[in-house]
Amino acid sequence: MAGGGSSMLCSLLLFTVILSLQEMYRSKLASSELFTILGGFTSSILFLVSLTFIGNFQESSGMKTGWGAVILAEAIALIAASTVHRVCITTCFLFSAGLLYEMNKISGYMVSKTESKSKRH
Repeated sequence: MAGGGSSMLCSLLLFTVILSLQEMYRSKLASSELFTILGGFTSSILFLVSLTFIGNFQESSGMKTGWGAVILAEAIALIAASTVHRVCITTCFLFSAGLLYEMNKISGYMVSKTESKSKRH
């Protein structure tokens, strides 16, 4: 598993690359319905990467991560989606909600797995 600092750096680099590519191909993403949905999906990937960055930054600075990080990351992703097309905002929100649900489920599984290992020893 990557450490907090390397994960924060990787997520920042991924955010920059994904946002740059999304802006470069903005007209292509807005050209058809399927590409508009793809634009919303890429913006939801921006949500995931920015949430990782914000969470790691807060943890490394000693602050507790909470819903504020989720709201900030979602706002960043929705603003990025709005530069492509109006429909991308809606699809980004829906994909981000699904990603957040799955990330929460995986996180809960990993925490319970770690707690069960620590109780055995």
